[in-house]
Formats: sequence, C-alpha cells, structure tokens
Amino acid sequence: MDRFVIRGGAPLAGVIPVSGSKNAGLPIPVAAAILGTTDSRITNVPELQDIHTMARLLRHLGSPVEVGDGVLDIGAADSLNVEAEYDLVRRMRASIYVLGPLLARFGEARVSFPGGCAIGARPVDIHLRGMEALGASIEVEHGFIIAKATKLRGADMSLMGPQGTSVGATANVMMAAVLAEGVTTIRDAAVEPEVADLAGCLTAMGARIEGAGTRTIAIEGVGELHGADYALPPDRIESASYILAGAITRGDIRVRGAERRHLGAVLGKLTEADIWLDWEGKDVRVTVPNGIRSVDVDTGVYPGFPTDVQAQYMGLMCMAQGKARIVENIFTDRFMHALELQRMGADIQINGNVATVTGVDRLTGAPVMASDLRAGMVLVLAGLAAEGETVVSRVYHIDRGYERIEEKLRAAGADIQRVSD
Repeated sequence: MDRFVIRGGAPLAGVIPVSGSKNAGLPIPVAAAILGTTDSRITNVPELQDIHTMARLLRHLGSPVEVGDGVLDIGAADSLNVEAEYDLVRRMRASIYVLGPLLARFGEARVSFPGGCAIGARPVDIHLRGMEALGASIEVEHGFIIAKATKLRGADMSLMGPQGTSVGATANVMMAAVLAEGVTTIRDAAVEPEVADLAGCLTAMGARIEGAGTRTIAIEGVGELHGADYALPPDRIESASYILAGAITRGDIRVRGAERRHLGAVLGKLTEADIWLDWEGKDVRVTVPNGIRSVDVDTGVYPGFPTDVQAQYMGLMCMAQGKARIVENIFTDRFMHALELQRMGADIQINGNVATVTGVDRLTGAPVMASDLRAGMVLVLAGLAAEGETVVSRVYHIDRGYERIEEKLRAAGADIQRVSD
C-alpha cells in the first residue's frame, strides 16, 4: 500500500496544471458507451483510478473501451450485459450512472448498490424515484437494484432530496430521459457545471435538452443517439485544491487551466481571507503577501461553497489569524480529517455539523491517514505547510481524484515522495 512522505515548511513556487474533470469524466463515458450507436472519443481525460474503474465496468457490460494518453475511445455495441456486479460497483458510487442508460436503451438494468468513500449516508432513492416517474418498475433483491420498463415515457418530476438537489440523480434521469417517449421536465435539478457538461455531450450525440445548468431541465426524447467527440472541462475541485496549496504554503504559484466561472464561491472566500488571485485567461497566480485571515464558510449546493473543498479550506484556516466557523450542510460525517489535522497541532472543535477552527502559528509533521478523497488532499496540503515530516497513508483515496499529484507538486518545489510498502 502506497503512502506519501512529505517534508514541509517551504513555500511552493512554479506552475501546476489542472487536469480534466473527474466528476464530468464519469457520467460522460457511460452515456457514450451505453447510449451511443456509433463510436465515441472523449479527450482531456485524467489518469485516475475512478476513470479506470468506470472503464472496467463498461467493459464488463460489453462495451469496447480503451483509455490512454488522455483519451478514452469507446466502441459502439448493439447489445450489452445489463447487470453491474457488486465486485465492480462497490469500488465507486458513480457506478450507479449505468442504471438510467441501460434502462433507457435495453429496457432493464440490474445494478448492485454502490460503494465509495465513507462520508456518511448518500442514498440512491432520488435516482430510483426519477426512474419510477419515467415509468420503470423498481425492485431491490439481494443487494441489487432491478429496474425494468417496456418503454420509458416523459414525465414532470422534482428531484429535490432531504439535503437538496442531487447531481447524480439529475445526470441519471437525464440519461434515461433522452430516449424516453415524449418530454421530460426535471424540476429542482442540480445546476453544477458537470450537469451542463453531460448535457453538452448528450446534445452532441443527438439529444434534445434545454435548461441544463438551471433548476429546470426539459428533455425531448429521441429514437436513438449516435457517438460523439467530446473534450472534458478542467476539474474545478482540483483547481481549487491547488490554489489552496499555494495559499497554505504562502507560496507564489500559477495554477494553469482553471475555469474561473466555476469557482466563484471558493474565490470569494479566499479573497476575504486575503489570498491574492491574479487571473490571466485560465491561469491564476496565487500569492499571500500578508497574513491569512479567518473567514467563516457554509457548504452548499452549487453555486454555493462546494463540500468537496471543505476539507482543504479547513486546512487553510488552521494557519489563519483568528477563528473560523465551518458548517457542513451536505454530507454527514465529513469532518473525519479534523482528527488527523489535530495530530499535526491544529486547534479544531467539532459540534455536530459545525467545526470551529482557531488558527495556530505552525503545524508539525506527523503520521496521518486519509479517510476519503478530499480528506486525503487536506492532509497533503497540511503536510506541505507543516514543519518536519508528514507521512500520509491510504493514498489510494487521493489517487481516485488527483492525477499525478506528487509529480505536479514536486514541479512546484514540494518535497513529496510516494513510497510503497
């Protein structure tokens, strides 16, 4: 099992490029592989474990998929296996994305309940509610979701859940509805950029979709979709993470290839915290000429502050002047990284979904353990800023979302090595 050995305390300086979007790179290949009747090519694909897991799942279903050099080539298939087995699905929650497309094209899907990061309850009931609204019958047997429909029919539905809108459910229903008979109206749809990107790919494949990126999406079903060539957008969470890497080390770095319009809430908080951000096109220079100020944050659905940046932001607040209140409104149990940061000298108090972070003069290196993807990233950031040596174990979590992270950070002056047991 790999771990990172980090010798911190030095400011980063240099250029860190942003890879293609992980969260857009999971549903888009599913749409191309299952719904497309001709070949597709997806470019700007990051080299991530989750991408390879999805490719293995699609091959298991019978789709010819090849990944390499930032390109995902997908061969069209006239028929597919409609069962997604537990051994593959348990590795990644995004495997649930095959449900809607299989149901739409082949009239049936058997998908094991998905696994993934342990960050609290993340139910799939909104996905199932959406499929039922389109006319599917749903049963759960022996850990499998069994969905069947002779023909899906358009419907008017809300996808609001107890914790707000669902990106995954919006994407899943959208992929099912493109082949449904009639018009589907999704109300309370997720507005995250990845939803608009999926709609862009589906439209390039021949779908008729209006309103993606707004709270109401209208989809007029078509008889079939063809393949497409589509480039993934830059990863907005990776962009934010590397901006925070420059800030927490008080460095002078340039994050290359970021999409500014997708980072509004994060950039606003960093500006309040006195982080200087100078943009030139899709490049941003990050400097900290003064001290870091403590600034409160509440996570929320897009365009609010993303829960996927909450951990990294907490790391920054550990080094700020004053006291910051961080409220996690999306996922339960997403403060597990706080205990590991405390091992490094952070002053963090947890009360339910509220973390109170009092800035300290310094963090010190320690052995720490990643509990999920973003928790792993904040431990890397803290290790870069801390005095002495930090050893981060379970870095397979980090590999799920950050392409060649140690290479990118080393190019900006970080002392970080991957060590295998």
